[in-house]
Amino acid sequence: MESSKPAQIVKDVVEAAVEKVGDALTPDVPGAPGSAPPPLQEPTTPHGPLPPKAEQGAPDTRTPTGAETGVPKIAKGQQGAYLTTANGARLRDTDHSLKAGPRGPVLLQDHHLREKITHFDHERIPERVVHARGAGAHGTFVAYGAAEEVTRAGFLKKGRETPVFVRFSTVLGSRGSADTVRDTRGFATKFYTDEGTFDLVANNIPVFFIQDAIKFPDVIHAGKPHPDREIPQAQSAHDTFWDFVSLHTEAQHHTIWNMSDRGIPRSYRTMEGFGVHTFRMVDEAGATVLVKFHWKPKLGVHSLTWEEAQLIGGIDPDYHRRDLYDAIEAGAYPEWELGIQVFPDTPEETFAGIDLLDPTKIVPEELAPVQPIGKLTLNKTPRNFFAETEQVAFHVGHLPPGIDVTNDPLLQGRLFSYVDTQLTRLGGPNFTQIPINRPHADVNDMLRDGFHQHAVHAGVAPYRPNSLDGGNPFPAGDREHAFVDTPVTVAEAPKVRAAPASFDDHYSQVRLFWQSMSPVEKEHIIRAYTFELGKCYHQAIKERQLQCLANVDPVLCEQVATGLGLPVPQPTVPLAEVQPSPALSQVGREWPADGRMVGIVVDAQADLGDVHEVRREVFAAGMVPLLIAAHGGTVDGLPVQRTFATGRSVEFDAVLLAGAPAPAPDALPARDAKAGSAGSAGSATVDPRMLLLVEEAWRHAKVIGAWGAGAEVLNQAGVTGTPGVVTGGSGAEVLAEVQRLMAAHRVWERFPASVA
Repeated sequence: MESSKPAQIVKDVVEAAVEKVGDALTPDVPGAPGSAPPPLQEPTTPHGPLPPKAEQGAPDTRTPTGAETGVPKIAKGQQGAYLTTANGARLRDTDHSLKAGPRGPVLLQDHHLREKITHFDHERIPERVVHARGAGAHGTFVAYGAAEEVTRAGFLKKGRETPVFVRFSTVLGSRGSADTVRDTRGFATKFYTDEGTFDLVANNIPVFFIQDAIKFPDVIHAGKPHPDREIPQAQSAHDTFWDFVSLHTEAQHHTIWNMSDRGIPRSYRTMEGFGVHTFRMVDEAGATVLVKFHWKPKLGVHSLTWEEAQLIGGIDPDYHRRDLYDAIEAGAYPEWELGIQVFPDTPEETFAGIDLLDPTKIVPEELAPVQPIGKLTLNKTPRNFFAETEQVAFHVGHLPPGIDVTNDPLLQGRLFSYVDTQLTRLGGPNFTQIPINRPHADVNDMLRDGFHQHAVHAGVAPYRPNSLDGGNPFPAGDREHAFVDTPVTVAEAPKVRAAPASFDDHYSQVRLFWQSMSPVEKEHIIRAYTFELGKCYHQAIKERQLQCLANVDPVLCEQVATGLGLPVPQPTVPLAEVQPSPALSQVGREWPADGRMVGIVVDAQADLGDVHEVRREVFAAGMVPLLIAAHGGTVDGLPVQRTFATGRSVEFDAVLLAGAPAPAPDALPARDAKAGSAGSAGSATVDPRMLLLVEEAWRHAKVIGAWGAGAEVLNQAGVTGTPGVVTGGSGAEVLAEVQRLMAAHRVWERFPASVA
């Protein structure tokens, strides 16, 4: 077969499939699993692999030592039209083992069976001990130039564009756990700079549970499932966790962040990221400053309600990764600004009385504003989860010239731990040669051999000094922009296992966080503590944690104690005087609507011309409309993405009612439990599952709009006239007001708080 023919056959297959489907598939609605719709019958005409989907990316096609090859990225994928062995021999059959007769025993000589099964048996590598559940994406980072005054790092020079790979994750759960659990999230970014790789290994919470890395095994052992029963999975609502944090009170600051709405983000796209530690930046002259890194989402910080998180865990445990990939496919590229807080590099390493080496403390943005230094855009999804998201290896010690570490004792331990982890997970010391980890800078490291060595080294002298290889490789100096370990003076002191006295304050910043919350956010924190402590078995652990809360705030402690049915303890330390930090609250600002999901309920009796117009306007606003109907297929030529049986309110950021569908044939409690949860299908004039959808969206403080017959559904649900419920004479009129209200994420004024 000529080399050009497989590609032409693929093109013909794709074009034929798309032409056959026509307008039934709207390319703007994300979620199609492949790059072309499948035919009804099994394909039998040989052709090469289908091209990747438009939104899929891949690691650069570089050599193990960082050189560009110039070959297309698709060259790393499967090739040819025919099934082969791992060594390229074409196979006639992969469905039947080689046997001694059709009913005889399988023969040991079946090399294809042994290769296929052996490879399958070794497909899994050890999952990460923490951050096992993750999702990744490719993108670019463009520097604003604002950091040039404080660092010599080349990738932060104005206009410099750097490719990146980002991995989001949860901390406690296994790879198979749900996305929407209450947990800390990882936000790790690999910058492929031309001066070496920079890994910014961040979290969505700016403080950590512990102040010293030697305690990391303890906090993770406490948070993981109990070792006897291996439950509960991916959550902190159990005795061992609360036993540890109530005894180890430096964990209280991280804990209150986790009990807040920050513990259950709405999306990775609406999640902040924090470098946690204080780093040092070095400019061209060798002058230094201390900095903290911040990722600020362009869509604002937004979270799920507790009920939404629980529902989604059962309906779609992949909710966060699906949201990320669907947004990229829809062209609503997730964006964050990278910012830094800058502090003088003084011998005390403090700012405004806050110890900058204490990873359980923040510096409020009102004291040290976050200065934007660049923008991250994610625009490609992985082509292969294992090769990219699972094998990507981050390390806080991957630093470019101009960025250095500090003596933060948690950071110091991480500098050892990350490399040590990869040796086991990725099978040896050459994990940087895996394509997703390969640097985009020249590599000449004199490191040789070992498992999975892909580089074919030349020369005979992998040592320095040498003359046999002409002296290569040579050391670099300032002119060649070599990395410099900042010559920080280390004070003379005895060797001790101790912490500075400034690390002893475990409550003032916890109180700062609580006092900075809006009333509705305080309600959510109270509910989270009450739920999590209510799941503990031992009363002593509940009482000990209540004592910690008494040292934070009397209202918080009293409300949680009431929910637990326990007495309210008195504080054992003076309550700190704090100045609230509005930047810590998620409530009170407005944000773009890019990538939001808008559910539109339709039926054949609705004004479908109005629906066509609303759908176009939703797309034009950068959002994604999902039509909901009693059945699949199409309504007036419009594709139905969700039915009452397959959809749920938690998928949508807002709900529009363009009709009032009568009960569908499957609206039977025996067939769909949702049909029995909001009235009787036998007597209702509207499908009861539609009423459930409206009631849930209302409970979750989402904007609801209706016109025409849809307004009657609001009356039946009993929500007409309440805050955030919009009616009007046309879909366009309603959508305009719905968009305005969606800018605040939710309509919290619908539910007045009981605490100030």
